[in-house]
Amino acid sequence: MPRRRPVSDRDMIDQDLNDCHDSDTEREDKSTDRNKSEQNPSGTNTLHPVTVVRDLGPNPYKNVIHLARAFDAWRPFPRLFITVYIYLVYEVVRWAMFQDVLTLEQSGLVSVVVGAGAAWFGLYVGSGKGPNE
Repeated sequence: MPRRRPVSDRDMIDQDLNDCHDSDTEREDKSTDRNKSEQNPSGTNTLHPVTVVRDLGPNPYKNVIHLARAFDAWRPFPRLFITVYIYLVYEVVRWAMFQDVLTLEQSGLVSVVVGAGAAWFGLYVGSGKGPNE
């Protein structure tokens, strides 16, 4: 049967589905001779995704993509978060040093805020790309 040229996206999808169905039928004929261990445990056929490749022409967002890459390279949000955290630690430690006696809750607050620095620093360092990426 000669293949006709697809006219629309729907025709292309229908043709791909028919091709998948034909190959599944051939595969079922061949699989009857094989061991049961090669089939799916559920006994169903494997679903093949339908992919359609289309040429959409030149990318109209190429200049925006360059700006997005530059913005990503500057990493403003991690820098802003770490700056706010440094200010928060400074204020909490300064406040704690001016207290005469720290209660258990106050010392717990200082401990948690200062101890969270390791997590913030790990997130900040791990958020960047490596030199080869």
